[in-house]
Amino acid sequence: MAPALVSRLILIVFLAGCSRPYNAPSEPLYQSTVFASDDFTSGIEGPACDQAGNVYCVSYREAGNIGRITPDGRAELFVTLPPGSTGNGIRFDRAGLMYVADYTGHNILRINVATRAIAVFAHNPSMNQPNDLAIAPDGTLYASDPNWGNGNGQLWRITPDGVTHREAADMGTTNGIEVSPDGRTLYVNESVQRNVWAFDRTPDGSLSNKRLIHRFDDFSLDGMRCDVDGNLYVTRHGKGVVVVLNPQGEILREVPVLGARPSNLCFGGPDGRTVYVTDAEQKRLIRFRSERPGLEWARWR
Repeated sequence: MAPALVSRLILIVFLAGCSRPYNAPSEPLYQSTVFASDDFTSGIEGPACDQAGNVYCVSYREAGNIGRITPDGRAELFVTLPPGSTGNGIRFDRAGLMYVADYTGHNILRINVATRAIAVFAHNPSMNQPNDLAIAPDGTLYASDPNWGNGNGQLWRITPDGVTHREAADMGTTNGIEVSPDGRTLYVNESVQRNVWAFDRTPDGSLSNKRLIHRFDDFSLDGMRCDVDGNLYVTRHGKGVVVVLNPQGEILREVPVLGARPSNLCFGGPDGRTVYVTDAEQKRLIRFRSERPGLEWARWR
């Protein structure tokens, strides 16, 4: 059986198990609290959780650093990136390898978390400023690539062997990016234009059938992640909320996150239902509880 089909069947079985309701935690749903507030700069971004529950964010004390926050909220330096590199979005694959969008080096970096060894996984000088990453069930990476000065952007596909393919060159300021739970759809938003787009993923990972699923009238968009049902959680930079959209682009709710400039988010915690949000305004990490687990957390199961 093909590896991609095996991955899809595993995810279907997992999602079927997730259809049962979770026991209500003592912490109320969709109410934000401060999780970590020390030693980050206004460039705090990322974030991503490993299977042990640690959260990783960029710009710990300095722009070229990645910090690690333990499940009890203690922050520490994890790695310093090579000279000329600055991290932005972070993702983990099923093997626990970390991928980092290096927007100043035009790279996608790969980090072995156990040894902290850093390598260039993919490089293309035609990249503008790799911003955020998404990972498909078959291990294909996708990178948003805005050009903030010109108000436009690109979209890249990176194969598991590190080969780059430009999938779109005529977009707006591409930023938040995510792949649906079944691996069939890629979502990407445009910060300045305030659009959320969907593409179909073909069997080789290339993209087709671009379509608009939501356009916002105000404020900008930043990071974006899915829960296991395929709902999109999107940070609204300037409005100070995370908005939740269903796969058709309909707004389900807005969650205030204690700061006007949320930059990105991820799911973690012991049951995958804790949402961590980076707050660029007050240089800290916020969290709230959601009803459903995140897709990222499901990868570890």
